[in-house]
Amino acid sequence: MRIATKALIASGGVAAALLGTAGMASAAPDTEAIVNTTCTYPQIIAAVNAQDPAVAQQITSDRQAVGVLQGFVAANPQQRRGLIAQAQMFPQLTQYTGLINNVAGTCNNF
Repeated sequence: MRIATKALIASGGVAAALLGTAGMASAAPDTEAIVNTTCTYPQIIAAVNAQDPAVAQQITSDRQAVGVLQGFVAANPQQRRGLIAQAQMFPQLTQYTGLINNVAGTCNNF
């Protein structure tokens, strides 16, 4: 397992959840919205803050979570798929599925 994924799980998993569990509840995960997002890190954080300020605070107060989320945003779609596959190994992150889908669908508005 990559160091970044371990760090996120240790720090609450919020950023990993934001980048890795969209669609996990369905039989065939649909992660394309988050994989192909054109949103910037500030747009994603603004969308998270608008939908769940506590989660946004968790992310922004943890340097490792910020770094991983920024790395995800900077990655190309194929790299994002790999990061998502790693995060999907942690079923405890499924609680963020709705938030992820909402963020992926609204972050361009910020």
